[in-house]
Amino acid sequence: MTTPSSPTEAPQAPPEAVHIGLVSISDRASSGVYADQGLPSLREWLQRALRNPLRLSERLIPDEREGIAAALRDLVDVAGCDLVLTTGGTGPALRDVTPEATADVADRVLPGFGEEMRRISRHFVPTAILSRQLGVIRGKALILNLPGQPKSIRETLEGLRDAEGQLQVQGVFAAVPYCVDLIGGPYLETDPEVCQPFRPKSAQRPPRA
Repeated sequence: MTTPSSPTEAPQAPPEAVHIGLVSISDRASSGVYADQGLPSLREWLQRALRNPLRLSERLIPDEREGIAAALRDLVDVAGCDLVLTTGGTGPALRDVTPEATADVADRVLPGFGEEMRRISRHFVPTAILSRQLGVIRGKALILNLPGQPKSIRETLEGLRDAEGQLQVQGVFAAVPYCVDLIGGPYLETDPEVCQPFRPKSAQRPPRA
């Protein structure tokens, strides 16, 4: 007598690959005066936070409005990045032109990202109100301007934690996966120990084992 085999669940598809552009903007780092810290900081955080296979395209460029805009266009329109993160050049100094360059390439602006980044930074320094960071959409890509310091990059993306490591204030990356969903990008999967994204129930996939 043959025993019918028990049904088995179909294997879960692997996470979708994601292409992310990283742009560090600094006159001195791009000219070799000192080592760039922006790109390594972004790379390290994304490798911890995301479970997707990552393809990273990196640029280290000076504070030149046209050059920044050209790099953003190239990463989105030519390289096909789903997400672009910039670091540096968002203050009020005369050479800080990252927000202007980002606005130059924007199809739509997402004001909430800049508002929340400044709110997070205000927990540490009153000069956070001087930041001019933007979040914009170009085509099917999300572009975010981040602070220039490694500690600030991590806090802005991940949020604020207490001495025991418990999250007190959510970072802005929690809103990124659903935004990328809505504009037609890949489904971003995160390590919940680093970043717990928010999606409405209708947009959630079953959690990966």
